[in-house]
Amino acid sequence: MAFQLGDDDAQSMNEMNLIPLIDVMLVLMIIFLLTATVLNPTVQLDLPKTSAVVNEQPPEVIQISIDKDAGIFWDSDPISIEELDSRLQQESASGSDPAIQLRADKESKYDTVAQVLASASQAGLSKIAFVNE
Repeated sequence: MAFQLGDDDAQSMNEMNLIPLIDVMLVLMIIFLLTATVLNPTVQLDLPKTSAVVNEQPPEVIQISIDKDAGIFWDSDPISIEELDSRLQQESASGSDPAIQLRADKESKYDTVAQVLASASQAGLSKIAFVNE
């Protein structure tokens, strides 16, 4: 009886296993990328301190409400659709470009909402927000 160490097939050992080499290269690449981003040189500045405060003007907001009986309200004042058209034209002509907050009752008619949106569009006002709970 004779012992044989290894296979007779010697061709299987002719190729080099590249998987460990690829693993090492990926680890080195990750280390390089991390150190390159951490060691990024920045300019050290000592910026001056000021007491100036930015004063933002609150945006002008128009609240238009529509109740379930198709009544239109400018803030809390009841108005007609014709008066709404003229007021929106005046606001557009003033150049302040106000925002409109549209509050419509869930039982209100879509026709009234569409008329208010059309009036705002004809006046050139495009900042319209629908308010809900």
